[in-house]
Amino acid sequence: MALPVLNTFAGNPLDRAGELRTTEGWLEEQVERTDALALVFWDGQPLLEDHPDGPRLTFIDLSHARDLAPDPDQHLFLGLWKEAPVFAVELEGSVDPAEGPVRGLGVFTGMREAAAVLSAADAAMAGGAKSLFDWRRRHGFCANCGTETKSTAGGWKRVCPSCKAEHFPRVDPVTIMLPTYKGRCLLGRQAAWPAGRMSALAGFLEPGETIEEACAREIMEEAGLTVTAVRYHSSQPWPFPSQLMIGLIAEVSEEDATPDQTELEEVRWFTREEAEAVLAGAHAVKAPPPFAIAHTLIRAWVDGFEV
Repeated sequence: MALPVLNTFAGNPLDRAGELRTTEGWLEEQVERTDALALVFWDGQPLLEDHPDGPRLTFIDLSHARDLAPDPDQHLFLGLWKEAPVFAVELEGSVDPAEGPVRGLGVFTGMREAAAVLSAADAAMAGGAKSLFDWRRRHGFCANCGTETKSTAGGWKRVCPSCKAEHFPRVDPVTIMLPTYKGRCLLGRQAAWPAGRMSALAGFLEPGETIEEACAREIMEEAGLTVTAVRYHSSQPWPFPSQLMIGLIAEVSEEDATPDQTELEEVRWFTREEAEAVLAGAHAVKAPPPFAIAHTLIRAWVDGFEV
């Protein structure tokens, strides 16, 4: 069996230690270890440092990180790297900490910009941490009774002190698909995207749907096309804020595509040669960035991956 495609933000090298982080007293022991390290975030952005091999995540001693972010709710346990604990802390406030308490340690960089320059391992660690921090900000109160929740299990669970409900990080599944028909693929464009950008079609799964049903519904809704077959390619954790992109190639029954003008303002068919030119930057249409699974899907189809 072929090895799975590891898209950007996949392949986290850390041992998440899920069976240990809920063990009483274990995390407290990890916090006190002298080899414990931490990543630093601010406003959803990881701190990056320069390196001869290219930008990389900045790691600092956890003791220093705890001084910078004393509130335990700002801390996450990410996992173990060769048995050494790795955490992340998120600094708060409107003033860039790189101009203050972490001056000289790096630059806070937007996750999309960071994904374009980080190694696969660094991008995966940073993406996972960002998703957890985003969840923390959005789920500070119990959905059951409204009481403020408390972080436990190293930030992987929140517990309501009133009704005792337990809340876990959510991941929203999204189908992202490349419709194909008689040697051509269909790309779409959203009005909010950069000028010239086109990409694969995508949409969230709805309750009660299979992946294949969601794929067919979204292609019908966005482009007016009927799906006849679907093939899975790969998936991608997407920390904007916390989605799982399920990459598909979908065969459709006709070529008369019409954009819905709500999700998409334009759709266009491309031959393999034209799609290759788009990926190479030799076409008026701009491809999705290389770290996006949409780029991976177009490349796979150009290289012969079909339903």
